[in-house]
Amino acid sequence: MLTVLKLLGAVALLIFGMKTMSDALQKMAGPQLRHVLGTMTTNRFTGVLTGIFVTVAVQSSTATTVMTVSFVNAGLLTLAQAISVIMGANIGTTLTAWIMSAGFSFNITNFVWPVFLIGIILINIKKRRYLGDFLFGLAFLLFALGTLNLTGREMNLAGNPAVVSFFSSFPTDSYLSVLAFLLIGSVLTFCVQSSAALMAITMVLCSTGVLPIYLGLALVLGENIGTTITANLIAMSANVQARRTALSHLVFNVFGVIWVLAFFYPFVRLVCSIVGVDPDATSQDPTRLTFVLATFHTLFNVTNTLILIWFIPLIEKFVSKVIKPRPQEDDEVFRLRYIQSGIIKTPEISVLQAQKEIGLFGDRIVKMYKMVESMLADENKDSFEKKMERVEKYEQITDNMEAEIGKYLSEVSKAHLSDDTKGKIRDMLREVNELESIGDSCLAIGRVLKRKAGTVHIDDDLYSELEALFAKAGAYIDAMRLKLDDRDAEIDINLKKEIKAACLSLLDSVSAKVDANILPFTTGTILNDLAEEVHTLSGYVENVIEARLGIGRITGNRTLKNTI
Repeated sequence: MLTVLKLLGAVALLIFGMKTMSDALQKMAGPQLRHVLGTMTTNRFTGVLTGIFVTVAVQSSTATTVMTVSFVNAGLLTLAQAISVIMGANIGTTLTAWIMSAGFSFNITNFVWPVFLIGIILINIKKRRYLGDFLFGLAFLLFALGTLNLTGREMNLAGNPAVVSFFSSFPTDSYLSVLAFLLIGSVLTFCVQSSAALMAITMVLCSTGVLPIYLGLALVLGENIGTTITANLIAMSANVQARRTALSHLVFNVFGVIWVLAFFYPFVRLVCSIVGVDPDATSQDPTRLTFVLATFHTLFNVTNTLILIWFIPLIEKFVSKVIKPRPQEDDEVFRLRYIQSGIIKTPEISVLQAQKEIGLFGDRIVKMYKMVESMLADENKDSFEKKMERVEKYEQITDNMEAEIGKYLSEVSKAHLSDDTKGKIRDMLREVNELESIGDSCLAIGRVLKRKAGTVHIDDDLYSELEALFAKAGAYIDAMRLKLDDRDAEIDINLKKEIKAACLSLLDSVSAKVDANILPFTTGTILNDLAEEVHTLSGYVENVIEARLGIGRITGNRTLKNTI
């Protein structure tokens, strides 16, 4: 029982080590990985190379797949680009099998202790803590591999008649046996949520001589299918393109398994001949058997990619037919499009999801202001009332968007993040707060206009000034929206000053006409309130732009209310 617990504990430690390494590497190279995924996928071949590079870097094909689904969900990658990246990820993950086979070749635990020592030293050095986390994860991984190797020998499964009898009951020359172990591999990988863990267990069983190499390779095939289920589960709540991306991963691996099964025995003999192993021999070198598993895994994924890379457009068409787009929803119904609760396994990438959602928030604010601006000249009571109802509905949407995006960012911020990403999250929280305030200002302007509608007459001079003021505020909001998408977008720095000057000019004109009894006092009050609200709105717009640029990160927010 103790030996079994050691085996299970070593597997758990292996999974933890892999996750720690992956998380640390993503924190060290988060922005660079986003850049690589976003720019190095110009064609199917560079997409495959990108998938290989990123997966080797983060040591997790699941992490790469989740990143890719997230990018598609955020509209940063096309479906065709994502399929090529996933193909590359399948090749990149084969490195893990080679690391494991090396771990079974010699007593790798001898190298663990200095790695632990260096790792703990670096963790306590602030600038090197992520490298320390990576080394700590690597040490756990190596220690787990060494423990698995030793535990496998201690179990002496080959000397256990019950175990030998169980595996002997599956004839290696029967496709039913191969299919049974393929199914077992798929189910176990889905349950454990780690193909690396099952690969390690497979190596233990094969190296002890209890599991025939044919059945071990069938387990490896099953692992390739089981690992695709993770991305499909994560993408269930995502948009249609992200779900298609996850399905393409499943299609890719299932197709590969089908053609390998068609040529299973010749393919296995080819792999064994490369390594120098007789698959039908009763006595085998344990080390060579682990190399057979790694070689099979690599050759399977490389060959599958070489075959299917030419059929990416067909795969794209197939998954597009299987997964139909959802009916378009009313823009005035609250729904987050890019942020999905399931896609939070890679916090550095989750920031991109939130930024796209903030862009959508900005779109709603622009539409809301355009509605308010159109209400200025609308003399039709019914039309005005309908627009006012829409403005009120949009204001409720902005409240919900602020709450949901803020909640999501707060959850992301609980993860271990790079300092740069932490700063971005603080800025983004400020952005959503200020955007919601713009929504409040739009509603306030609408309510002031409602007081004016149908009962107040404004002369042409004042109306021209008011119209010009609204136009300048609209231009400022449009510039803000561009800035939310592009930190380097140019903005007319004089717009804010021009808005303030226009507000003061309007107030002076109103005051002069009220004093001269040309304008009723109640009308003057309405115009004063409009000028104040527009100026307040422009202050919030300025705050959004500053937050996007990272201004005021240390000193905090500027004063929210800007009065004339």
